[in-house]
Amino acid sequence: MGMLASLISGLASGETIAAVQRARVAAIVYSVAALAALCGLGFLVGAAYIWTAARYGPMAASLSFGIGFLAIAGLILLVYRMSAGSRARRGAKRRNADMKAIGITAALAVLPALLKGKGGPGKAGLSAILGPAIALAAYAIYRENVKRGSDDPDTGKRE
Repeated sequence: MGMLASLISGLASGETIAAVQRARVAAIVYSVAALAALCGLGFLVGAAYIWTAARYGPMAASLSFGIGFLAIAGLILLVYRMSAGSRARRGAKRRNADMKAIGITAALAVLPALLKGKGGPGKAGLSAILGPAIALAAYAIYRENVKRGSDDPDTGKRE
């Protein structure tokens, strides 16, 4: 609730508009700097080509630059493909954490209604909370005691 009040007061005070304007200006400055860096890189590649062409000839320079850029492109694609598995695992962890947060939020939202029950905190409201809470605690204990891929010091085997 405090975060919502902070957001509403920020909108009312115009602080959010100022933050958006600062972000827009920063994006423009970084874009212009990136464009200047790309131009500088292009001139450096051109200078390297001219030097290589003067030293080894235009045909050798063209071939070496073409092969070099193709090798760089292949290396980038290879690294991207090799890191796809770790990106997928990070995404799965992030989705799992998001689902846990949504579940906790939903449980906390329903908690007052379950505690209230009909005519006050009765047996129906309390048992509706205790049953899933005990099951969740048992599952957490089970998950803690059964870890995948850990080394068992007694048997020396991986589970």
